[in-house]
Amino acid sequence: MKPPKVARLLALAAALIALAGCQTLEVKQPTIEQTNEIRKGPEDRPQRSITGFSHALRCMDTLLLDYGVRDITMLTEEIADETKKLNAGTRDMLISSVSDMSRRSRAVRLVAFGKDTANVISYLASAQSASAYQAIPLYDIKGSVSQFDENLVKNQKDIGIGFAPFINLGAAKDAGSSMLALDLSVLTTSDMAVLAGVTSRNSVMILKQGSGIDGDAAYHKFGINYSMNLAKAEGQTQALRGLVELAAVELIGKLTKTPYWTCLGVTDPKKNDETRLEMFDWYHAMASTRIELIAYFQNQLRRRAFYDGPIDGEFNPAIDEAIANYRAALGLSREAVLNEEFFYAFLAADHTKIKRPDQPARYVAPASVAGAPTSIPVAAAATTATAARAAATPAAEAAHAQAAPLKLSLTTPKQQTRFARGEAINLALAPSQDAHVYCYLQDEEAKVIRFFPNRFARDSRVAAAQPLALPGAMRFQLTMNTKGVPETVSCFATQRDVMASLPQALVGTDFEPLPGATLELIRSAFLKASGGTLAQENFRVQAK
Repeated sequence: MKPPKVARLLALAAALIALAGCQTLEVKQPTIEQTNEIRKGPEDRPQRSITGFSHALRCMDTLLLDYGVRDITMLTEEIADETKKLNAGTRDMLISSVSDMSRRSRAVRLVAFGKDTANVISYLASAQSASAYQAIPLYDIKGSVSQFDENLVKNQKDIGIGFAPFINLGAAKDAGSSMLALDLSVLTTSDMAVLAGVTSRNSVMILKQGSGIDGDAAYHKFGINYSMNLAKAEGQTQALRGLVELAAVELIGKLTKTPYWTCLGVTDPKKNDETRLEMFDWYHAMASTRIELIAYFQNQLRRRAFYDGPIDGEFNPAIDEAIANYRAALGLSREAVLNEEFFYAFLAADHTKIKRPDQPARYVAPASVAGAPTSIPVAAAATTATAARAAATPAAEAAHAQAAPLKLSLTTPKQQTRFARGEAINLALAPSQDAHVYCYLQDEEAKVIRFFPNRFARDSRVAAAQPLALPGAMRFQLTMNTKGVPETVSCFATQRDVMASLPQALVGTDFEPLPGATLELIRSAFLKASGGTLAQENFRVQAK
């Protein structure tokens, strides 16, 4: 007969083995299967395993560079947790995501601010007086963690084993899935109105087993399931970070009308229902007034060296020619038509594979003729383009060949050169011929900033017949610094837009110091980018 102590130990061992090997406590797999039923909807979606959306952020950085996006300035308020169930720095996650998206392009500058809209409005009202060269951000990001539904699917099983009178044991397992949602929108700071279509509404399904996170998080976008394994140490916070990164990609893509879906794995946007509707909405929203659509392509084709002319939203012979040439490069008909087919093909194209022409289609201002129409109707643009180009191109070439040296004038009213501390400074800028102009300031601390072109006036082209007022109607100001230390304004003029050819470190973000930059370094970069055709004018700001 075995001693009671030995019998109890054997009973305990037998119980533990029985519980450990019991398959009736399996709850994880049924929970996964039920959660998948919720995920897939009416039909199965493509599956993609990810470790996060950091790759998409880097992809967006490259995309913003390619599309020439710059000087996007945004405020972000505190992103509240309306569910009161999470303890995470959602706004800090957003700031990090936008920073990663702008490492090389420096396209977006995000400013963190207070907890409510009243504080933001107060900040905007006083922004220009806070610093001599402070400029008001254009946009504000507002939103919240709007949903956290726990245990949408829940499975729990238990079992007990008794060996009387020695021991009674029980065991239980549980698994469940929860849904977490994040809603963000972009508002304009001019009137705090939500920008139509620039919103992000995404959710994530989280699988949880026991007291920790064990399983994955599933995100849905563009008909694709993105599955991410979660670390037990981070769990819901890691899932939220994925939502924030996805929202950052989506918001900036929608705001700048860049094909952000390519960074999320959509290879053919015309075959994807969601991206096709997105492109449809973008096209028809811009085409409703025509001006925005024409200006969009004027900007894009000028950046890609197919066009050299104003970005004014009006047809002209040069943009007609550029459109026809780019359509042909995309395999479409050679005609000056801005239709949906061209817009879709443009957003789907790999523009790095399209060869730049030897010379862009160059705009020549028409001679004033009494009674002449001021614009070309959309329907008539293709008809008149060929004849207009035939007449304009020889004239453009002749004018370009015989042009006088490019000069630049930079003056103030009454030729004032000395200013009282805090006094506003107004400049008048006039090139001797139509040119692209870029202005920098070296401040009292020898820091250099770019203040034109800027977020308020993105077109660098200045017509000789229409001198530019700085700041004019733009929402920033120039004032004499309070220290009375001399400062220098330096403006450069070139015959073509060279912004895309400058080192990104010398482009930076408007009104922000350029690390390591000097005016001499900037001049050298402009000389190289312009091929030597450069005009420069400096203005010395001195205190009274």
